Amino acid sequence: QVQLVESGGGVVQPGGSLRLSCAAFGFTVKTYAMRWYRQIPEKEREWVATIQSESTGYADSAKGRFTISRDNFKNMVYLQMDNLKPEDTAIYYCYAAKGGGYWGPGTRVTVSS
Repeated sequence: QVQLVESGGGVVQPGGSLRLSCAAFGFTVKTYAMRWYRQIPEKEREWVATIQSESTGYADSAKGRFTISRDNFKNMVYLQMDNLKPEDTAIYYCYAAKGGGYWGPGTRVTVSS
């Protein structure tokens, strides 16, 4: 059974850092494109970053501040977020591009002083 579970969200001050984790079950993360998305209430979910094979890609809002990575042994995907801004406040979701796609339940990130 495919399952994704995010963790690592929380409250952080502007300029701070967080590392989000996505644990994958029922498949191997290195086989599929893995992505992070985020969603602010009443707005559409937006793509943040992708890792596929050895390639990575980032939304303009994430470039230079966020880093996506993968641990094949632990079967996990990470999103290191540095220099966080209040506009990064959102629920962050892990997504696996396997079959029709799978989503985790999300983890909340709040950037506030």
